[in-house]
Amino acid sequence: MAASSTSIVVLASLFATAALLMSGASAQLSTGYYKKTCPKLFDAVESVVKSAIAKEKRMGASLLRLHFHDCFVQGCDGSVLLDDTSSSRGEKTANPNNNSIRGFNVVDDIKSKVESVCPGVVSCADILAIAARDSTAILGGPTWDVKLGRRDSKTASLAAANSGVIPPPSSNLNNLINRFQNLGLSTKDMVVLSGSHTIGQARCTTFRGRIYNESNIDGSFARTRQGSCPSRNGAGDNNLAPLDLKSPTFFDESYYKNLLDKKGLLHSDQVLYNGGSTDNLVETYSKNPKAFANDFAAAMIRMGDISPLTGSSGEIRKNCRRAN
Repeated sequence: MAASSTSIVVLASLFATAALLMSGASAQLSTGYYKKTCPKLFDAVESVVKSAIAKEKRMGASLLRLHFHDCFVQGCDGSVLLDDTSSSRGEKTANPNNNSIRGFNVVDDIKSKVESVCPGVVSCADILAIAARDSTAILGGPTWDVKLGRRDSKTASLAAANSGVIPPPSSNLNNLINRFQNLGLSTKDMVVLSGSHTIGQARCTTFRGRIYNESNIDGSFARTRQGSCPSRNGAGDNNLAPLDLKSPTFFDESYYKNLLDKKGLLHSDQVLYNGGSTDNLVETYSKNPKAFANDFAAAMIRMGDISPLTGSSGEIRKNCRRAN
């Protein structure tokens, strides 16, 4: 049924209002937010992130993913870090997160280090944003000036985290485009942010369907992955495989080269290069690492602008796992 002109006007007004609210809040973020109140902030965060990645390269990808999963659920507000309480369940056990997101102990360590140099000043939401940037750079990727000034939410939302706002690995191209656009991110942002899968690992349960049932996959690659991911549900579900076959612990453009060779691990990876509207972008990034690096940094800044709490909203948590 076609929408009436009145409903279209109302919808347009709602979207415009949401855009204004988002841009207004993000406008209060700035790269020099803690320059006077916590001048040692960046050194404190980087030292802990470097140490964590030295112990386990995968941790860089885990910290980057925490920022993504935080921003996609009720904005970049640190809500993903909140533990369950007797009165409410947080986002950690939501379907996209349960037995999947990790790195909380490292965030605790960063928070402790930051509190030691400037107590009660820096939010956990901002710590996630800085840790994501540092992780990317330490693993060979681009760096960027992180906009700061976010405050922490006092609540988390299991329902919101389960609502589909975080795209599952089974997503088709339209689902990916729509979910990113709903948060003010473009198709180009979606393709370039998917390039974060140049680092990190995925569990067998997230790619089993692809390696056994899909045809747009390199046969040798599928057989290799099947070696550690049995076809039967429940068998080896948590066995890991690198998202990037070529350079799993180095941030580069290999992810896109893999897609050209039909070696994307997740269904939601390979749909970016499967005869659709995003093929050209994948081809561009596969042969132009500078364009990938520049566009990735710009998209990360835009993602960090999603609905932050600023001003007197929210709080500065003393412990990232619980509200004050």
